[in-house]
Amino acid sequence: MTSIADNLQNIKSTLPANITLVAVSKTKPVSEILEAYNAGQRIFGENKVQEMAQKFETMPKDIQWHMIGHLQRNKVKYMAHFVDLIHGVDSLKTLKEINKQALKHERVINCLLQLKIAKEDTKFGLSFTEVENILNSEELKNLKNIHIKGVMGMASFTSDESIVRAEFKTLKNFFEKLKTINLFNCTPTTISMGMSGDYKLAIEEGSTMVRVGSAIFGHRNY
Repeated sequence: MTSIADNLQNIKSTLPANITLVAVSKTKPVSEILEAYNAGQRIFGENKVQEMAQKFETMPKDIQWHMIGHLQRNKVKYMAHFVDLIHGVDSLKTLKEINKQALKHERVINCLLQLKIAKEDTKFGLSFTEVENILNSEELKNLKNIHIKGVMGMASFTSDESIVRAEFKTLKNFFEKLKTINLFNCTPTTISMGMSGDYKLAIEEGSTMVRVGSAIFGHRNY
């Protein structure tokens, strides 16, 4: 069995220089996250706010914590003082709550808008029209404590590569459109797409950030 450090090294050796690797550490104990940390990894992704907050308390403080799961608004306050990037923002109400909590800590919190690119009904996310409505809204102009850094999407869970590739393409094309928008709190530089099973495809289709868990830590302990 290969070690976490070996897995990390193997993945990093295949990533182009412009790709940010988020090590998905959800459900993993601090001891395993420290193995990845000691191998040089500094960005970790969690999908439960309270679990992430507990890990933040005990882990080294130069770690960037990314919230990658579906976010409930009432949980924002538990991570507003430390979270580095929130991947799964799927409503204006959530943006407003993040802004409110960020203001309390005199921070600007980085966010990605989660787009629904998969054909499956199970995935959260905004439609392209909904994103445009948010970006054109007067309310967004008052949110000085959030910074929209780009978009996030999850492809369909399928072995059909052409479907996955097409879904990633739609996200990349929309991202290019977003870059033309001129807002002080929205400067898109990040496309978070691609996980353990499809990150290589995602990179080919223009991803700048990949979220890899099981390929680093092995399979989940639920």
